Parts: sequence; structure tokens; C-alpha cells
Amino acid sequence: MQLSRYTVYGMVGFNTLLAAWLCLHMLYDPEGWYYFVPGVTDTGMFNQHFVRDIGIIQGFIAAAFAIGLWKPQRRLELWAGATLWLIAHATFHLWEVAVGICSSSVIIRDFPAVSLPAIFGIIATLWAARRVTGAAGRPESATLRA
Repeated sequence: MQLSRYTVYGMVGFNTLLAAWLCLHMLYDPEGWYYFVPGVTDTGMFNQHFVRDIGIIQGFIAAAFAIGLWKPQRRLELWAGATLWLIAHATFHLWEVAVGICSSSVIIRDFPAVSLPAIFGIIATLWAARRVTGAAGRPESATLRA
């Protein structure tokens, strides 16, 4: 299946905007974020330091996806690194359901902000990897084009 560059860029744009919003909200108003996002209050008491730590991570994720859009020669490693964290985060949420910490209903509730970014990251990273491996036999100038 051939994915359109614009489809991939749309997925990466979604991940960039979501992570940037999370970063800004978590750093600027961690307590507001804690009470705004459904289900977060069920995970434990508010911890400003922890929320801001995760906000910093979201900032790096947003930067990695955004820079990868503008730097095709660096996109594979940038998107792969950001996607690894998103996969770990989504897996942790699924693990909490599997061991009974959370009910299965949280999978649907968390999907747009937890699982979907990981899925989009996987698709975009695989697309970028295919572009790199497909360009291996082409002249050097062709490998740098998006």
C-alpha cells in the first residue's frame, strides 16, 4: 500500500500539534492540565513536578516530528525516537488495563491522545524508513528529497 506524502504529513502534523499543545499546557498550567484531561485525576494525586517533566518530554516529541518535516535527511531517526516514547506510553496504558489497574473503558477514552499518536508515529516512521531504503540505490541528491 502506497501512502501519500500528504497523508503522512497530516499524521505528523497531528502528532506535532498535540504534543506542542500538551507541552505548553503542562508547563504553563500543570494543575489546569491535571483537572482538564479526563481520567488523569484517577491516576493519583496532582504532582506539579511530574506533570511538567512529562510536558518537557512532549516538547521534545513535538520538536522531533516538526524538525523531521523540514529535515528529510534526519527524519527517520527523529520520528523513530519520538515514536518509541509514544509506543512505550501507549503500551503502559494497555498494561494498566491488562493487570486490572484501569477498566477497559479507558482504552477508548485515551485512544485519541495516547494510542493514535503512537499509531501515526509508527506509520510515519515506517514510511520514512521505506523512503530511505528505497533511495539507497539512487544518486546522493535523490536521497535528500522528501
